[in-house]
Amino acid sequence: MSADERRAFCTSVGDLLASWNLPHATGRVYGLLLLGEEPISHDTIAAELELSKGAVSTAVRQLASWGLARVIPQPGSRRLLVEATAGIESLLEASQARARTLIAALREGQDLVASGPARERLDDVIGLFAGYVDVGGELLASHRRRARPPQS
Repeated sequence: MSADERRAFCTSVGDLLASWNLPHATGRVYGLLLLGEEPISHDTIAAELELSKGAVSTAVRQLASWGLARVIPQPGSRRLLVEATAGIESLLEASQARARTLIAALREGQDLVASGPARERLDDVIGLFAGYVDVGGELLASHRRRARPPQS
């Protein structure tokens, strides 16, 4: 894979994650990590993607909080290495968790309104997100079954 192809891939992943409200730089860093065979340093990420060290640090923290990256401390050094932990499955799992949190908050709102248009809106929104969680859970379970064939 050429350097131009790597850059184009990282930009594409950045565009995708930006559409999910993550910073473009975070998506680019994730794209680079997905292509890596070995964990890489913040400095290498910054150089390859032409990002500041601060932008890389922020991106790595965000990716780690979503479960998409793992930071590996180096004994006796302040240097950290970073690697992707999984594919987009982790992002979907995190999205599912956030949707469940939203559903719980919306259900609390149901107690604040009587029957009528407000209650119907809340019920519709809860139903939509509950359906998203259900379908997403089925998709993730199916993915896991395909990724890990049954043991004999």
